[in-house]
Amino acid sequence: MHYEDYRREYTAGGLTRDMLNACPMTQFEHWLEQSVRAQLEDPTAMVLSTIDDAGTPWQRIVLLKGLSHGGFVFYTNYGSAKAQAIAANPRVSLLFPWNEIDRQVIATGVAEKMSVAESAAYFVTRPRESQIAAWASRQSRPVSARAMLEKQVQVLKDKFGKGEVPVPDFWGGYRIIPERIEFWQGGEHRLHDRFLYSREDDGWAIEQLQP
Repeated sequence: MHYEDYRREYTAGGLTRDMLNACPMTQFEHWLEQSVRAQLEDPTAMVLSTIDDAGTPWQRIVLLKGLSHGGFVFYTNYGSAKAQAIAANPRVSLLFPWNEIDRQVIATGVAEKMSVAESAAYFVTRPRESQIAAWASRQSRPVSARAMLEKQVQVLKDKFGKGEVPVPDFWGGYRIIPERIEFWQGGEHRLHDRFLYSREDDGWAIEQLQP
């Protein structure tokens, strides 16, 4: 296959300044709702980019679990590679790749840990299997075989029985407070529409970028 020959036109629609809300988080919610209505496979999937203490960038897909206090929320093991990278450098980037509707949203900002109460409030809403998985996995650490992980899951199922699964002290949420958010709408002949929100003391500045 000649990858350089693969291309398509972006015809889902344009984006103009008067279509944007003054608040980027409100605009994001509007686009996310449209993504859900368009029945995208994973509308809340976002690429989280971090830089660790060695200066190495890394990316992975996590799921958006809420918008809280002006930030994007996700949950993870605090011993994971992403959490260790955030501890070293809390400046991160997010990408929502809504390719099916010719859109993407990019946000950069600072990640902060959520409170224990906030994390617990979400944990109790998770399926029981996911609660146990949070206990079983020492995320990002080596494992000799999948069977070892499955055995640990069974041990925890036996331990907790039918009782309540407590919130692990090594698990919780992060809130990413954005400083810049770009909304990208694909356009015909590669004349895409891009609008960048930048945080200012009294609100947000909006400027249009060339494609």
